[in-house]
Amino acid sequence: MALSRPDSDQRAIRNTSYGLRTVMLCILSVAIMALDHNNDHLKDVRRVLSASVHPIRLIIDAPFALGHWIGDNVATRSALTEENRRLHKQNLIQSARLQRQVALEAENARLRALLDSTAKVGGRVLIAEILSIDMNPFRHRITINKGSSDGMFVGQALIDADGIVGQVVRDQVFSAEALLITDIDHALPVEIVRNRLRTIAVGTGDFDRLSLPFLPRNADVIDGDSLVTSGLGGTFPPGYPVGVVNRITGGSGEPFLSVSAQPAASLNRIREVLLIWPDPAAAQRAVTAGENPVAPPAAEAIVPPTGATP
Repeated sequence: MALSRPDSDQRAIRNTSYGLRTVMLCILSVAIMALDHNNDHLKDVRRVLSASVHPIRLIIDAPFALGHWIGDNVATRSALTEENRRLHKQNLIQSARLQRQVALEAENARLRALLDSTAKVGGRVLIAEILSIDMNPFRHRITINKGSSDGMFVGQALIDADGIVGQVVRDQVFSAEALLITDIDHALPVEIVRNRLRTIAVGTGDFDRLSLPFLPRNADVIDGDSLVTSGLGGTFPPGYPVGVVNRITGGSGEPFLSVSAQPAASLNRIREVLLIWPDPAAAQRAVTAGENPVAPPAAEAIVPPTGATP
C-alpha cells in the first residue's frame, strides 16, 4: 500500500505556503505599525481613509436622521420645534460668551486705568455635535461632526455653555477627534480668579476631577476658588471657566499640595460643543500682565494620536 498520494503531497505544499504567507504578513504588519509609531508616516493615509469612510458614516446615520425628520414634520407644532432649536443654539452661544464675565470683571479693575478700555467679549464660534465617544474608560476622547472642511484646525479649543471641554487633536476632514480636559494625557494652564495664581490643571481619568499637582505648600488656594484659563500657550483663550477647587490636602513632609477641582463643564453629559478661535490680543495681555506664576509657562499638552507622552 502506498504511504502517500500525489494529491496529499500537493496539499502539504500548499499548506506550508499559506503558513509562510501568514508569517510574512504578520512581520510586515508589525514593521508598518512600528514605523508609523516612531515617525507617523501613515498620518496622511489615515486622514484619507477617514475622509473616505465619512459617506459610510452618513449612510449608517441616515435611518436615524430620517426618523427624526419624519417625526418633526408630522408633529402639529413643527414651527415651535424649529423655533426652539434656533433659540437653543443662540442660548448656547450667548452663555459661552457671558461665562467670561467673572474673569473680565477682575481684569477690568486692574487694566482700566492703564488701557482705558475693556476686554471684548465674543469672537468667532462654531457649533459642533458629538458623533461618538471613546468607550475606553482610560481615554476621554470624543468625535465631533466638524473638520478642516469647516475651517477647524488641530489644537482648537472646545467649550460648552458652562466651561472648557477640551481641544481638537486629530483632523478627519469632515469630522475631528477631540481630547477632553479630564483625559490623563491632557494639561492646560489655569489661574485662580481670586489672586491670579497660575498653575497647571491635569486630567485624572475621572470626569468629575482635575488635579493641580504643582502648587507649593505655601500657595494661596482655598476651597471654592474658581479656575479660569490663563491664556498661556495660545490654545485656550484666557478667562474661560475651567473648574472650582473642592479638595486640598498635603502632608507635612511633602513639597506640594494635593489639590483637586471639579470641572465646570459636565463632560459626561455634553451633546453639543462650541469651537472657538483664539484672540491674539487677549492672549498677549494674559502673558504680559501675569504675576506670581507657580509653574513655568507651558502650552497645553496635546498627545499625538499614537499615545506618546508629550
